Amino acid sequence: MKRHAEIVGIGSYLPERIMTNAELEGMVDTSDEWIVTRSGIRERRLAAPGQATSDLAVAAGLRALEDAGLVPSDLDMLVVGTSSPDHVFPSTACLTQKKLGATCPAYDVMAACTGFIYALSSATASIEAGRATTVLVIGADALTRHVDFTDRSTCVLFGDGAGAVVLRAAEEPGVMGVVLGSDGGGADVLRIPAGGSAAPMTPERLAAGEHYVKMVGNEVFKFAVRVIPKVTLEALEQSGLTIDDVDWLIPHQANQRILNTVAERLAISDARVFSHLESTGNTSAASIPLALDDLYTSGRLTPGSHVALVGFGAGLTWGAAVVRWTRPAPDGEA
Repeated sequence: MKRHAEIVGIGSYLPERIMTNAELEGMVDTSDEWIVTRSGIRERRLAAPGQATSDLAVAAGLRALEDAGLVPSDLDMLVVGTSSPDHVFPSTACLTQKKLGATCPAYDVMAACTGFIYALSSATASIEAGRATTVLVIGADALTRHVDFTDRSTCVLFGDGAGAVVLRAAEEPGVMGVVLGSDGGGADVLRIPAGGSAAPMTPERLAAGEHYVKMVGNEVFKFAVRVIPKVTLEALEQSGLTIDDVDWLIPHQANQRILNTVAERLAISDARVFSHLESTGNTSAASIPLALDDLYTSGRLTPGSHVALVGFGAGLTWGAAVVRWTRPAPDGEA
């Protein structure tokens, strides 16, 4: 009998510290109106001093395990999608594993804002192949640690957080179609120039701010609105579904203008495109699972719902996963 993977638990975590647009007005030449008009973001969360990406991952992971009625020792594998790891090495997944008290294999996946979809794909494949039965998949980022708060083109966008799901083997598919893509030809569009082997950190590069996120915003927009509809339809076709079968589309929460344009190009109503970025900002790999958990805990996801999860990010990378939701509404909600 063919093995499948389904989501049996979900959880998320946002740091306590809230940075509003009003606060940014006192730091950089911007305004609440400018930020909201161009991005839809009103506030974002910042990790506390001493709070690393692995700490965010642990908090979300524990909530997902609790939701699934499991404990860390039940895990066969742990996969963390992140582009703001605690260190170059060891992996953030290994540090998360230690803090959770798990003993399973653990590894990172780096695909920027598409990291959660890539991690979900890897975990699903392991379950389908019979190499794992229970896998914790986490998307976590603390990208505000890599943001220049004098650069209004980037500092208004990003926030920190983590989201997680527990996947388990099942007789019926929960995770249906998964399609991934990448194009290294667009690597310069969104990157952190220095700090790796190609450009080791030096005092000169530090002074030039090359350790901060650099983005060509208009190119990212054009890329996103082109690739999201394409990969969504590909994943739906793989799943034997059409856009009319989608109850909820959850795109990477990067920019409200992108989400609106994607809805128009897919001919899906705005009411079925989930967005909460006004209160989170762009949380990179955490974006999609954070939004999925918000949708679930609000009682709007019911068993049998079809959800399309779609990411895009630096690399350039993109990916979509179609999920048949099987979890009952929380606390008996309708």
